[in-house]
Amino acid sequence: MAPCINKISATATHYLEMPQTQLAMAEIPESHALAAHPSMRSTRLLVNTPAEPMTQVPIWFERKFDFSFPVELYPNLLARLRGTPARLEETLGGRRHEILTRKPQQKWSAQEHAGHLLDLEPLWLARVEDYVAATAQLTPTDLQNRKTDQANHNSRPLETIQKDFRAAREKLLNRAGELDSSLFARSIPHPRLKTPMRLVDHLYFVAEHDDHHLARIWELLDSPGT
Repeated sequence: MAPCINKISATATHYLEMPQTQLAMAEIPESHALAAHPSMRSTRLLVNTPAEPMTQVPIWFERKFDFSFPVELYPNLLARLRGTPARLEETLGGRRHEILTRKPQQKWSAQEHAGHLLDLEPLWLARVEDYVAATAQLTPTDLQNRKTDQANHNSRPLETIQKDFRAAREKLLNRAGELDSSLFARSIPHPRLKTPMRLVDHLYFVAEHDDHHLARIWELLDSPGT
């Protein structure tokens, strides 16, 4: 048995002393003892597995929200929501089309993130109407985001997306501004979070969603190669 072990050991030494990129390309039969070596498995994984897009932005569906702030903050939240179109325009302004529409790992481009903000404005407005009507649950959304996936926002003029988003946000804010201040304390369960959410909490939720996608846009535009 010793000569066989020594032969495997010598072969392993030959391969494992290679640079990682050269080792990953080496033709080693799967039946060979070295094929099961942990270093070999990790090296092949390192070289052959495409890198995931790097992001520091928390995953939206894993976010936890604290709705313990006072209802009297609703004017501040309305002001925050009013500023999103301007921030979006400033972030995207002056960028080349090929940069705005680049899709790393086939994920959404910066322009598609902007289009997604527009796509959800009808949902935010519908939920405001839920509070007016005192419904049993807030209007649910499509968790697969098929509207954005199918919208082909990359083929649309950026100026049109921005203009439509500004108009839709103005409509949302105008409706919220018409409501009696007592309505901002009304609470209705959120369909995904499974927790009661006041109207003022809904406004906070929308503002956080705005910031989430603005942060992703900044990452995409600030990444190497842009």
